Amino acid sequence: MSNPVVHFEIPAQDPQKLIAFYSGVFGWTIKPVGGPMEYWTVETTAAGETGINGGLMKKLGPNQSPVNYVQVDSIDDFVGKIQGAGGKVVHGKMAMPGMGWFLIATDPEGNAFGVWQNDPSARPAAP
Repeated sequence: MSNPVVHFEIPAQDPQKLIAFYSGVFGWTIKPVGGPMEYWTVETTAAGETGINGGLMKKLGPNQSPVNYVQVDSIDDFVGKIQGAGGKVVHGKMAMPGMGWFLIATDPEGNAFGVWQNDPSARPAAP
């Protein structure tokens, strides 16, 4: 099967509270990434085990909800598919330097999801 869910993000009003919750309840390893944004990696599974890992972040707005990221070969190819099926791109393609590209979209009922493209050469466009 192609296009699996490969990452999730949990937004938090109080990140330390949710870090304690998820690590305490499920035994997940949660570590800060560092950088300009408050973001932590969430390891739910060890290498070679079934499952996906994700992230935890400071909420950017009061209505921000969890987001699942679907892996694709080319984000550019999926923009038209998303829009043609009644979805909307709400945050255009952005680089995660050295990792890949992502965008955020909504389905026809307004549920947010992410699209992820692996690309170790990903870099933001020069201003």
